[in-house]
Amino acid sequence: MCHRVPSAPPATSSAGSERSAVHIARRRRAARTWLLGVGLAFAVCALVVVSGATGSVPVSTVQAAKIVVGHLLPGMPWMSDGSLTPLQDQAVWQFRLPRTLLAGIAGAGLALAGALMQVTVRNPLAEPYILGVSSGASVGAVLVIVFGSAALGGLSLNVAAFVGASAACLCVAALARKDGTISPTRMILAGVALGTLFSAITSYLTISTSAQNVVSVLFFLLGSVSAATMSSLLGPAIALVVGAVVALTLARSLNALMTGDESAMSLGVDATRLRGLLLVTASLVTGTVVAVAGGIGFVGLVIPHIARILVGADHRRMLPITMLGGAVFLMGADLLARTVATPTEIPLGILTAFVGAPFFLWLMRRGGAERAGFGR
Repeated sequence: MCHRVPSAPPATSSAGSERSAVHIARRRRAARTWLLGVGLAFAVCALVVVSGATGSVPVSTVQAAKIVVGHLLPGMPWMSDGSLTPLQDQAVWQFRLPRTLLAGIAGAGLALAGALMQVTVRNPLAEPYILGVSSGASVGAVLVIVFGSAALGGLSLNVAAFVGASAACLCVAALARKDGTISPTRMILAGVALGTLFSAITSYLTISTSAQNVVSVLFFLLGSVSAATMSSLLGPAIALVVGAVVALTLARSLNALMTGDESAMSLGVDATRLRGLLLVTASLVTGTVVAVAGGIGFVGLVIPHIARILVGADHRRMLPITMLGGAVFLMGADLLARTVATPTEIPLGILTAFVGAPFFLWLMRRGGAERAGFGR
């Protein structure tokens, strides 16, 4: 009796199944990214309203929402029917909303800068502080606080901080170049060395000034958005938009750079030029944020790492989630800083470190760096 040997399935069928599985996986990741982005955007709006209703002047969440909408869309009837007092309007629009928006912009900017620096040096532990950019900005700001604006040619605190960040960026780029290329290892070493030097300068200026200036210096170095105004939002907002446009435009090149310089160059990516552009972009965003919000750590370290775990290492998906996540994180941190020890306000840098350090250690314990796409 003859037994019929079953024929092997066609190779085209197997290849088609693999393509179908890959297509389904991509659609699932895209759907997850979209849902997560919508959720984070909703959280940003909710935090704006809740923050507007939090403070010594009694304002409900409904009233806070009405005030914000009333200013954005003039002519709303509740703005003139007597249901909202001038004090409530002033508290929400002039004081609470600017600081909440600045926290969101600063969080998004620092998270974006951290993501770009992690790609630049191909290290998940990188952030703006590791390259000395934030320390350089702090030196510029502290010089104004200690010696006054007149002694520095009329530079304001914000401008001096930005100049310090730009100077640190140029120094790191110059020290990291060797044989016409920018080495990631040299960038890290140069950044750590310059950051230590700038921190030493800041410490010396702090201990050699008056007690009144010491308080101002420490509050700036630890980070705060309490002095935010609508006009102070312009600089960091413009820097964030520029940084986001550059980063999203180069998302495919960033993906290539993650695989290594040789692979990136084989795909037509100039790794040295791209690193220089990323360093300048991250420094621009960091400098403008530090200039108005002071030194705030861990946002640029933790948030990009979490975003990669949630939506993958593809920068086309990861970068928008990173910026939204940074905004939510710092807006929530600012809300806690205002309420957890009322009437005292906790500097943001203390709170972000207190929350971020244990969480990041937990991620490292669970092998988060490998799952985030950086390998071993």
